[in-house]
Amino acid sequence: MGSDSDLPVVQKAADVLKSLGIPFEVHVYSAHRTPEEARAFAAGAREAGFGVIIAAAGMAAHLAGAVAANTTLPVVGIPCKSSCLDGIDALLSTVQMPTGIPVAAVAINGGANAALLSAEILAVEDGALAEALARRRAAEAAAVLEKDSTIAERLM
Repeated sequence: MGSDSDLPVVQKAADVLKSLGIPFEVHVYSAHRTPEEARAFAAGAREAGFGVIIAAAGMAAHLAGAVAANTTLPVVGIPCKSSCLDGIDALLSTVQMPTGIPVAAVAINGGANAALLSAEILAVEDGALAEALARRRAAEAAAVLEKDSTIAERLM
């Protein structure tokens, strides 16, 4: 994350990764204040065993792009809402990457979806993880159908 103020959003990603049994690390690296540390992390991530990097940042939101510029691993950017522009600035910074340096982007403050997208990327080569994701989707669908049933009974 670009700042510790992004922790509530990153916590949502961490919770999903934990629930799926995916190991992860969390760091605070700023694209502007600690560019060398961010670069070193990204450049060494594949060798360190990472499969995907999630980068959360608000305002200028350059962290995901700075990370992507230094690795060929998939990078998922989470644009974080700040007091300025309700996160639209971060969203635009995250999705407007130049050709050759892709960053996947999720919704503003979309920590859970960043983790799920990362898990789906990893599940391409991990059948057990793919099954866990399918079970999670089935449980979510069942919860929605239960709510549908409850509402229908209440209104009839």
